[in-house]
Amino acid sequence: MNIGIFFGGPAREREISFAGGKTAMENIDKSLFTPVPIFVDGTGNFIILNESLVYSSSIRDFYPPKSYQGDYTIYSESLGQLTDEELDTMLQTIGTRISPDKFKSYIDFAFIAMHGPGCEDGSIQGLLEWYGIPYSGPSVMGSSIGIDKIAQNDLIRLAVGLNKRTTTLSRQLFEQEEASTLFEQIKAQVGLPFVVKAPHQGSSIGVAFVKKDEVSDFVKAVKQCFFIREVSAEEWNTSDKKEFVQKMANLDEGIGLPVALNNELIYHPAELMTKLDAHFAQSNTKAELISSNAEDAVLFESFVKGQEFSCGVIQTPDCVSVALPPTEIIAGVEVFDFKAKYQSSATRKRIPIETSLENLHKVQADVKKAFDSLKFGVCTRIDGFLTPEGEVLLHDPNTIPGMSPTSLIFKQMAEIGLNVTDAITYFIRQSIRERIRTGKNTMKFQLLLEKLDAAIAARIASLGARKQVAFLFGGFDAEAQEASYAEAKKAYGRLAASAEVLPVPIFVIGSDASSAKYYKLPTNIMFKEFAEDIVKALDGSVHPLITQTRINAEAITLHFTGKLVGTVEEIDLSTILSTCQAQQNFVTGLEIDL
Repeated sequence: MNIGIFFGGPAREREISFAGGKTAMENIDKSLFTPVPIFVDGTGNFIILNESLVYSSSIRDFYPPKSYQGDYTIYSESLGQLTDEELDTMLQTIGTRISPDKFKSYIDFAFIAMHGPGCEDGSIQGLLEWYGIPYSGPSVMGSSIGIDKIAQNDLIRLAVGLNKRTTTLSRQLFEQEEASTLFEQIKAQVGLPFVVKAPHQGSSIGVAFVKKDEVSDFVKAVKQCFFIREVSAEEWNTSDKKEFVQKMANLDEGIGLPVALNNELIYHPAELMTKLDAHFAQSNTKAELISSNAEDAVLFESFVKGQEFSCGVIQTPDCVSVALPPTEIIAGVEVFDFKAKYQSSATRKRIPIETSLENLHKVQADVKKAFDSLKFGVCTRIDGFLTPEGEVLLHDPNTIPGMSPTSLIFKQMAEIGLNVTDAITYFIRQSIRERIRTGKNTMKFQLLLEKLDAAIAARIASLGARKQVAFLFGGFDAEAQEASYAEAKKAYGRLAASAEVLPVPIFVIGSDASSAKYYKLPTNIMFKEFAEDIVKALDGSVHPLITQTRINAEAITLHFTGKLVGTVEEIDLSTILSTCQAQQNFVTGLEIDL
C-alpha cells in the first residue's frame, strides 16, 4: 500500500506536525507500506516533497526556499498573494504539486500527521472522504468534536459528569465591556486562580494562567488566547525592531503572520516594521496586532489541584475500546504549555499515575466512556486531573496525538507490546476499519482491510527468518547509560521499521566490563523516558494495572505483533550473540566481537 504521509499544514502547530510526519516516514513498516511524503504548506497546497527535504530540521529550512526569504525567516503566508505561475515555480523547487482529485494516482491511504484547525477538525477528513481516500483517525464528526474545547467540556459533562467550573467569553463582549467587570464575573464563575485557553488550538498553544487578583493579568491572558498582541510606543522604540518583528513571525514566540493593524492585513515582517514605525510616528497610542486566525471566544477553567495525566484509548480489531495505562505528567512548571511540552526538560512522565489501583481503574473507565460516547474511534488521547479526593476531571481529547517517537501515546502503546512501527500499522489498519463504518465505499475498504490483514499476518509469520541485530547500550555510570540510551532508541526505531532485520535490545550494567550484566529487553522497556527508569525495571516487576491492561488488549497485541508482551531477561552474552547475525554497540569501553 502507498501511504501518503500528510504533514506540515496551515495551523500554528505545523512544526510539530512536520516532526510527526518525519516520525511516520522513519518508522512506518517498510515490509507493508511505501510512504509518500505529502507536505502541506501554510496556504493549503499539497506537495509530494523531495525526499532529501523530509528530514530538514524545520519547515523554514526549505520552504519558502531561501531565495524567497531575504533578511527574515518566514513562512509561505508572508509572501502574500502569488500568481499561480509564481507559486508553481516556487513549488517545483521542493517537489511535485498535486490536487486532491489526483490523490488516487499516488496513494491508497492518507496518514494524517497534521494538527490544529484545518488538520484535525474534520476539514481535511471531509476532503479525503469526498475523493474516496481512506484516512487515519476518527471520522469527520469525531474530529470536529476533538478540536473544540468548549464543545468537549459540554459533551464530557453529559458523558461522564464533569465537576469542573468553566465559562466562556466572546471577543465581542471582551471589547465592549469593562475589563474589571468581566474579571469579577469570571472569578465568580470559576474562582481564582484559573486557566485561559484558546479553544481551537492544540499542543498547549494559547494557554495562559491567571493567579493574581489583578485586572492587568486577566487582560494580558485573555488577549494572549485571542492572539492579540499590544505594542506600546515605549516597547517599540526601545526594542530591536528587526528582532521584534521576526519573533512575531515565529509561531512558537509570536502570534504569527499575517496580522491586522488598524484594519489592514500585514503579511511580511519588513512590512510590519514599516507599519509600526508609521503608527508610532503619528500617535503614542498602543498598536493592537490581531492574528488573521484569531479566536472568536476563549475558555476559562477553574485551576485544578491534582495529578495531571494523559490516557490514550484505542480499539481491538473488532472495534472494542481499550483504555491504555494513563501517564502522569510531573510538571516542574505552573502550566504545561507549548514551551514546557516541547522546549524544556521541566516535566517528567510516569506510567501509570502514582495512586491507588481503584483510582487508576476509575481513570481508565472514564476515558473509555468518553471515547465511546463522543464517537471518536481509532485512537484518542484524553487529558485530565486526578484530585487528592480521587475525583477524575477530564479535558482536551486529542484525536491526533503527537507523533514524535517519545510521544505519550507511543509510550502507552508500548506497554501492551507495540513499538512505534506496530503503532503506525495499528493506526492505518484500524482507520480503514473505521471508514467502513461510515457506509461509504464499504466494499472497496473491506477488500483493502482484508488485504492488509493478510499482509500483517504474513509479516508476523516471516519474522523468525529475519536477520537479528543485537544492539548493546547502557554503561558503567549514569551519564554513560543516558547517552547510549539516546542513541539506542534511534537505532531501535530504525531497525524495527526495516523489512529485513529484527532488533534485539541488550542493556548492559555494572561497574566495569568484567562485572557487566546483560539484559534482553521487551518492547515496553525501550520506551522508558530515561535509562535510570530501565535500571528500576530490571527486577521484572509489572504494575497490576498494566498487567490487566495487557489482558484487555491481547487481541490488539496478537494481531499486530503475533506475541504477548515479553519480560526482562538476564542473559549470557555469548548465547544471545550466537543467535544474532549482526551487532551495534553503544557502550563506551566495551568491545565485543561476534
